[in-house]
Formats: sequence, C-alpha cells, structure tokens
Amino acid sequence: MKIELGLSGLRCSPLVFGTLPLGPLQANLSVSAGARLIRFALEHGVSLIDTAELYGTYGHIREALEGFGGEFYLATKTHASTAALAREHVEKALRELGVERLDIVHVHGARLQDPFREREEVFEVLHRMKAEGKISLVGLSSHYVSVIRDAALRPEVQVLHPLVNRVGRGILDGTAEQMAEAIALAASRGKGIYAMKALAGGNLIGSARQSLRWVRDLPGVHALALGMLSEEEVCANLELLNGGSGSDALWEKLEQGQRRLQIMEPFCKGCGACAKVCTEGAMVVRQGLARVVSGRCVLCGYCAAACPEFIIRVV
Repeated sequence: MKIELGLSGLRCSPLVFGTLPLGPLQANLSVSAGARLIRFALEHGVSLIDTAELYGTYGHIREALEGFGGEFYLATKTHASTAALAREHVEKALRELGVERLDIVHVHGARLQDPFREREEVFEVLHRMKAEGKISLVGLSSHYVSVIRDAALRPEVQVLHPLVNRVGRGILDGTAEQMAEAIALAASRGKGIYAMKALAGGNLIGSARQSLRWVRDLPGVHALALGMLSEEEVCANLELLNGGSGSDALWEKLEQGQRRLQIMEPFCKGCGACAKVCTEGAMVVRQGLARVVSGRCVLCGYCAAACPEFIIRVV
C-alpha cells in the first residue's frame, strides 16, 4: 500500500521507519544489526526512512541500502541554527548515506516556538540546496500546535512531521485535539504529514493498537513514523497501518514491552545539561545527580544527546 504525502509528489508506505531507537541515543545497535532490521522493513514494503543529524544512524541506513533495488526515500533533519552548519549537516548526510539527493530535509524544530524566525537562514539555505538538486523537499518537525498551524500557510515547507498522540503527551502548547485540528488544516493546504510519537515515546505501549489507530485515523495524517527494534514490530505495525488487525497473541506480547530512561549515576557529574534541554520538565538535578521526574518523560532522547558524559540512554 502506498499513500500520497500531500501534494509533495512523494508516495510512500503508511509506516515510516523511525531510526532514532537504533542509534547511540537509545538501543545503540551495531551498524550491521540495525542495517538488517531496516533492510527487512524495506523488503516488506516500508519505503520512507526517517533519521536526523543527531541520531547517529546514517551508517545503519547506508548498509541497509547496499544492493537494494527497490523504492526508498530518505528524510533527515538538521538542528543547525546557522546556514553554514545546516549546509554542513546536509553535505554530511549525503556523504554518509551515499546518495546524491535527500528526499526530505526537515528543520529540526521540535522545541522552537517560532522556527520561521529563529531558523530563517536555515530555511533559506535548504531552499538553495533544493535548487542545487541536493534536496527534493523541505520540511519541519515540531512539538508545537501553533507552529503546525503557522506552517500550514507557509509555501516554503512541503512536509510536516508533528508530534501527536491520543493523550497529548509531549505537545508543548496544547491538547491532542488541538494538534489534530492543526494537522487537518495543514493537510488541507497540501502539506505532506507524517506523525511522530504516536506511542508517546513508548509510554503508550500498553495500548499500542488503540493508540496507533487513533493517530492513523486522524484527518490529514498520511503516515506514521515509528521506532522499531524487531522484525515482529515491523510486521505488526505494517499490517495495522495497512488496515489489518494482526495477531492478538503477537500484539499482546508487544504491548507488554516497557521502555525507560537509564542514567548511569556513578558517572553523572550533575552539570544539568540534560535538564536544560528537556521541554517536559522531566529532568532535574537533585543531590548532585540527574534524576527523571516520574510521569513526565516522553523518552525522546534529547537529554542523552545533550549529556557531555554520554551516560543517558533510552532502553
């Protein structure tokens, strides 16, 4: 099954392979192990692979694509705040992925309240690189309802990657229903929409089928990006997003899984870098050590990226 990603001209599977969990911020799979899983997904119909400069998964993807003759699309993200660094990020992605053109490059704006002002020069350089033939589509990822609403009216963005889940976990300025309305508006203006955090970073694993269907059925959502660590997850998610129900026994097994944030406390220096980047207020420093505030963490892994000691991981 293939869907039109809005008016972008890109047709992809309704399941997008989110590679964040494969890399050093989370499960830290070897390149070969991650590549095998991505290749399995490609061979079973997944066609869009989502990554980012921060994820550390370009090697996994490149190895997965070696010798693959089927259709695939690559989306990455740059968190750069300057045009020069954004160009570096795109050139690095092209080089390390071994491709001449990236299908989508997003401004990685998850925590930016006004990315069109705060990253104006980044958008400009991405469009210059689009004119150079190095990028096909310019996109934007965001956790803000207001940003998705604004982006609906912006011709410089063709694809949006919004955070949405049925409980609204991780949305920074509104409810799940408000984000759903913003997504529908953006889609009505021709934007391609593939959603993130449908399982709230793993917090909704216990109700995965209900939660995935809720996002899948939102007006304007064309596809869902899901992080996956097993062939069973790939098969179950593909069937569900293609309209099937799947094996109850398999889903019951998957829904029993749990993820958590692990901090290697003996090595923590209490610098607070993790707390500064956490928009959920889920990271604090108490008694000289980083701590997780129960019930707030969405398991995004941004704290792991910020930690100078590399001692935080989603597992």
